[in-house]
Amino acid sequence: MARWRRAIELSMSAEEIEHLTSLSRSRSEPARRVQRARILLAYRERQSFYAVGRSLGVHHQTVERCIERALAFGALAALDDRPHPGKEPTITPEARAWLASLACAKAKEHGYPHELWTTRLLAAHARKHGPAAGHSCLAKLVQGTVCKLLAREEIKPHKVRYYLEQRDAEFEQKMAEVLCVYREVQVLKKIAESGKSDESVAIVSYDEKPGIQAIATTSPDLPPVPGVHATFARDHEYKRHGTLSLLAGIDLLTGKVHALAKDRHRSREFIEFLKLLDAAYPAQTAIKVILDNHSAHISRETRAWLATRPDGRFQFTFTPKHGSWLNLVEGFFSKFARSVLRHIRVTSKYELKQRIMAGINDINRHPVIHTWSYKLAEAA
Repeated sequence: MARWRRAIELSMSAEEIEHLTSLSRSRSEPARRVQRARILLAYRERQSFYAVGRSLGVHHQTVERCIERALAFGALAALDDRPHPGKEPTITPEARAWLASLACAKAKEHGYPHELWTTRLLAAHARKHGPAAGHSCLAKLVQGTVCKLLAREEIKPHKVRYYLEQRDAEFEQKMAEVLCVYREVQVLKKIAESGKSDESVAIVSYDEKPGIQAIATTSPDLPPVPGVHATFARDHEYKRHGTLSLLAGIDLLTGKVHALAKDRHRSREFIEFLKLLDAAYPAQTAIKVILDNHSAHISRETRAWLATRPDGRFQFTFTPKHGSWLNLVEGFFSKFARSVLRHIRVTSKYELKQRIMAGINDINRHPVIHTWSYKLAEAA
């Protein structure tokens, strides 16, 4: 004959009761902690597993386990789960090391057409070749376990982080020369702010933006319809009319943009841009140009044309190799691409050229004087 369950005497201090009462009303604590706090408080009022279970909508065995934990470890400790031993790991440290070593090699080195591993491919390779390498524990390896093991070793074999091996041996020196020019711009700006005009020097940041596509739509764009379509709708198909190159230079003292839109950006186009600068400034002005090491900038044709100009008319300052970020005009190209060129559609290259030049003219109506500040103090 089954005997009656004996009620468990559970004593709690005033501080524990106060903490449990506060916890039972919480809206931010985990639900299991709130429920267990209510169980302990309800059991204190009525020592019956069944009654407390019915009042809180839980099974009486849930109440019993909570009370037994509180009796064994304390009321507050009973709010949390006991640590579980868990399953013993089946993948040996040697197998993990073998897998990590495998992940550090390329997939193509093991006969796959893939350049790098995917976690799925790595798991399949480990299942196939792991037992033969003496790691039978990898016979049932799955992709999720591979992800966990690689994360533990901080290995990401599916990603590539780029670095630069062939650096410019004169990078620091060339960067200092560019920064000195920006420092000169800063000095000339202060002179202009004082009310004195100095037309003896003009400083231009120049570069090319090639490959601007002249793309036409094959069907008309559909405008937004309030409450129905929030955006413009465009046909996926398009027609290409070729590309243009934008040759542009920013006067760092006035903010004016000098620009040409051409089919290509060879020496002859660069010389045409230099002629544009030559006509834009008085004859006695020294035009200093910051530019990169593109072949057109140092070609025989370019040097031959520069030789026809008066001494000191043009002075070039070249950015170091892989140092185009030192050229202020790069920021202008980025903004121009995100504003004027973004989503642009035209019917011909001529229309694209007209719209590019219209965008340049719009900028020149309210020119922005660009300022360089990074490491400028080092050039002082």
